[in-house]
Amino acid sequence: MAATLALTGCAAQQSANAPVKAVYHINDSSNATAALRNIQNHLNADPQAKITVVTHGNGIDFLLDGATDKNGNPYNIPVEELMAKGVDFRVCNNTLTSRKIDKSKVLPGAKIVPSGVAELAKLQAQEGYVYVKP
Repeated sequence: MAATLALTGCAAQQSANAPVKAVYHINDSSNATAALRNIQNHLNADPQAKITVVTHGNGIDFLLDGATDKNGNPYNIPVEELMAKGVDFRVCNNTLTSRKIDKSKVLPGAKIVPSGVAELAKLQAQEGYVYVKP
């Protein structure tokens, strides 16, 4: 029993020293500006955090070529800045297919995954990501 507790304590200490892994879920691009700000604030507080953004449905729109916010500011600039800091952006292929959006319209650097919701589940269940919904 003591050995089990010692191993458990050691594992907890190792995971405490490991970077936090967070998946930000965006399914509505009207929240994209706030989400991008949240991600930047997250990195300001924890520069070692590993952040992945998974988008599907209307949440992919800000990752399409030429997308702008309600004030006309292009999304590609803050997205590219976050990518340069290691943030990973993923776009649902099911959404692209159902909305008949060509993959070439997705911003360079964003990864297309088969299913956004399946990607969310995999990151949480298999890869230890915590879920964040801005």
